[in-house]
Amino acid sequence: MTHDHLAAPDRGASRPFGRLLTAMVTPFTDDGSLDLDGAVRLAAHLVDEQGNDALVLNGTTGESPTTTDAEKETLIRAVVEAVGDRARIVAGVGTNDTRHTIELAASAEKAGAHGLLVVTPYYNKPPQSGLLRHFTAVADATGLPIMLYDIPHRAGVAIATDTLVRLAEHGRIVAVKDAKGDLTATSWVLSRSDLAYYSGEDALTLPTLAVGGVGLVGTSTHLIGAPAKQMIEAYDAGDTATALGLHRRLLPLFTGIFRTQGVILVKAGLAAQGLPAGPVRPPLVDATADELAQLRADCAAAGLELPE
Repeated sequence: MTHDHLAAPDRGASRPFGRLLTAMVTPFTDDGSLDLDGAVRLAAHLVDEQGNDALVLNGTTGESPTTTDAEKETLIRAVVEAVGDRARIVAGVGTNDTRHTIELAASAEKAGAHGLLVVTPYYNKPPQSGLLRHFTAVADATGLPIMLYDIPHRAGVAIATDTLVRLAEHGRIVAVKDAKGDLTATSWVLSRSDLAYYSGEDALTLPTLAVGGVGLVGTSTHLIGAPAKQMIEAYDAGDTATALGLHRRLLPLFTGIFRTQGVILVKAGLAAQGLPAGPVRPPLVDATADELAQLRADCAAAGLELPE
């Protein structure tokens, strides 16, 4: 399948990946193997029913630490074939090894991805000069647009404002998934660069929009993508009262999906809806009955009834 009719993101694009993206879980079969048919069905649901402009595959929510490189490439190919004509497919390729990240970027590009999500190298805590070198090396090695992923509470190190501004000078580094939780730092980067900022924390989407962000890469949006997109569109249209009302309505699930590791509750919620999900892979564990009951309560508080 070709995607020539999908306009390539350009440096001046205010929303290179649209408004709403979901970091999609990777469905597995009961025995824990990759469920490609389920992934195709879930991707179609997220695009056609939940209003996603793009999907992130092979992120942490896609259980990237426990999927093989071959599984990652197979998943990208299947989802691009299924929905790539009507949504952008962004492949998570970031690791804490620059060489491996470049290999995954090449694999994703070959498989038809439209963009890359590159997380800060985690655990080995490189200095800012190392981050600059890592992200630049990946951007130099690919033809795809890149969204940086700034998540210091997982990576162990933040991408500093000055580093982000320097990285923005690279023609293929076009966006940031911002899970830093520091709107002042975000504001400074936005005032000094043309990076497109996507909230990486569901509950901070509206505040991020208020300082110049453009959208959300969500987790709870597996379940409430449509109203989350309505919130973003209302803010864009200048209807801040409607946006604030939706923010407050969705807050119980924006936050509740993270009462334990987000993948665990997303998969439980999807399974309750009869959608493909399957089990998680160790070291994650599937939701308990109590966790599922709390998820039902959080969904109900956000205006969504999970089937029993």
